[in-house]
Amino acid sequence: MNRTLLFLLTLLLPFTMSAQDSAQRFNLHFQTTYIYQYKPAFTAPYSGLRSLSAAEEKQNSLTATCYLGVRLWKGASFYFNPELAGGSGLSGASGMGGSTNGETFRVGNPSPTLYLARAYITQVFALGHETERMEDGANQLALRAPVDHIRLYAGKLSLADIFDINNYSNAPRTQFINWALMNNGAWDFAANVRGYTYVLGGIAQYKKMTYRLAFAALPTTANGPDLETDFSKSISANAEIARAFKINGKATNLRLLAYYNEAPMGNYNAASRLYPVPSDLSSVRQQGNVKWGLGLNGDCALNDNWGLFSRIGWNNGQTETWCFTEIDATASLGISADGKQWHRGEDQAGVALVVNGLSQAHRNYLAKGGNGFVLGDGQLNYAPESIAEVYYSFHPTDMPLYLSGDYQFCLNPGYNKDRGPAHVFSFRLHVEL
Repeated sequence: MNRTLLFLLTLLLPFTMSAQDSAQRFNLHFQTTYIYQYKPAFTAPYSGLRSLSAAEEKQNSLTATCYLGVRLWKGASFYFNPELAGGSGLSGASGMGGSTNGETFRVGNPSPTLYLARAYITQVFALGHETERMEDGANQLALRAPVDHIRLYAGKLSLADIFDINNYSNAPRTQFINWALMNNGAWDFAANVRGYTYVLGGIAQYKKMTYRLAFAALPTTANGPDLETDFSKSISANAEIARAFKINGKATNLRLLAYYNEAPMGNYNAASRLYPVPSDLSSVRQQGNVKWGLGLNGDCALNDNWGLFSRIGWNNGQTETWCFTEIDATASLGISADGKQWHRGEDQAGVALVVNGLSQAHRNYLAKGGNGFVLGDGQLNYAPESIAEVYYSFHPTDMPLYLSGDYQFCLNPGYNKDRGPAHVFSFRLHVEL
């Protein structure tokens, strides 16, 4: 990718452009998000290579994204997203399955870096004559689109753009910011270290049912920046079925996700049988190892102002985490509200609880001193990791500016009841144009 082109596009971030006809020819949108986090010191009798630091910490992160959309031909669009990201999560976004800042990545260098986040084509085929108006937005051209349709995707994007969507808990830039609340933590979704991958997939929308299927590239190494394009070595398959319906006249959605990853992953039991236990899983990695899992995701509008959501997830937990985070089982429940009820229509608030767990094989490996790319306290007194999060997003003016305060209570960080609890206070500034 030509870095000069990326830089010139980024210079256009403060502006938006669109062709306002019945089917928009092109558009350009922008977002930037800044998050500051503070964690007071907490009690921990020991720490390891991948522990959440017990010392006081202050960290911040910044992302800026340009969203360029172009209509190619009937039903086809191209989207291109250069992105700038810098900063760090607490303890380098290590030491917890549910890391506390969904805007940060586990990269060694926290300096702002410009890279290509997305570049992909979509093609829509109508399955009926009824159409609806799609409004202008980030990676969405304004046009009339068929209600029942097949939409194909090809290119570089995030699997989370397609799967595990939730109306109330899906976007760390505007909603909850914990990793285990922005997506199903047990879904080790294919991605490079910054969250993007090469995808070939599609969505079929018919009546109240939605079917999603995608194949994607996995990184060449765990948490790595490079993607493996030889699919005889590794591949990820993802499928989801969703049903929209109404309860007491209010919109409700239920989604069932399944995934299958095959890559040269390490095996926890194989590592635990070695003496001494290796410090990482590289010595027990083997071609053809598999991680697979399931996720259930639902949201329900309680009334015009309040919404309820929940996720449950599980994976087989025998092979190492390769992409996302070290969570083998998860359950979350939360409620979201907009500010109309207190005459602040653009404000938003939410409270949620998530509980994460590890498989027995995963626990044994960590207890013997092993390390993943997320966890490693040197030993482990296991207990489920429990996180409560509450946030309030304040929209002070008519400008597209949002200020948020956020608090997270983290019990047994890193699944270790010898450490913590940890308290994390966050401030978020978000602008979108």
